[in-house]
Amino acid sequence: MTIPPDDARRGTRLYQAMKEFVESTDGTLPGKFEITKEGIVLDMVSPVGPHALTTLHLRKRLEKVMPEELVAHAGQPDVENEPEGIMRRPDVMVIAWADMERQGSFDPHTLIAAVEIVSRSNPDNDWVSKLRDYAVLGIPTYAIFDPREGKGAVLSDIHSTPDGPRYATRKDFLYGEDVTIGEWTISTEGLPRYK
Repeated sequence: MTIPPDDARRGTRLYQAMKEFVESTDGTLPGKFEITKEGIVLDMVSPVGPHALTTLHLRKRLEKVMPEELVAHAGQPDVENEPEGIMRRPDVMVIAWADMERQGSFDPHTLIAAVEIVSRSNPDNDWVSKLRDYAVLGIPTYAIFDPREGKGAVLSDIHSTPDGPRYATRKDFLYGEDVTIGEWTISTEGLPRYK
């Protein structure tokens, strides 16, 4: 598909306007704003409770089994692909220390895996739009943990489809089982659930 020059410029201006809005709200409003193909989405994440505890458990468990040159990072900056019009902030990013030493957003091609804990308020953001966006960004592994139901999935093997890049392999798991994210296997025993 060819985008006429005027449409491409309009798309770039729109993306820049959305990015400026997202950056202007950082830390001033609850939750985190991200940019998807459809526009801006607000991910309402509670600062404490099962979501934050799951993030902490997963970071610690991953870092115990990964080599020291890798980190399970939670927080800023975002992962961005401006030409695709996508800016996301995974709950946990598996990335090399060396690839974090840069200004601005992380290059999505440097991520080894993205991990999301499903939010109670907007589960489709994690199960549908992030699943699509992370494949488009080229993140090789996407792991989803869902405290609502005590289950999740690990997606990998990006391939081309008529609708764009998609994950070809999906491995579902239940809390209590071991799960493999990239090359590392961790326990899901004792992960908190939403009540």
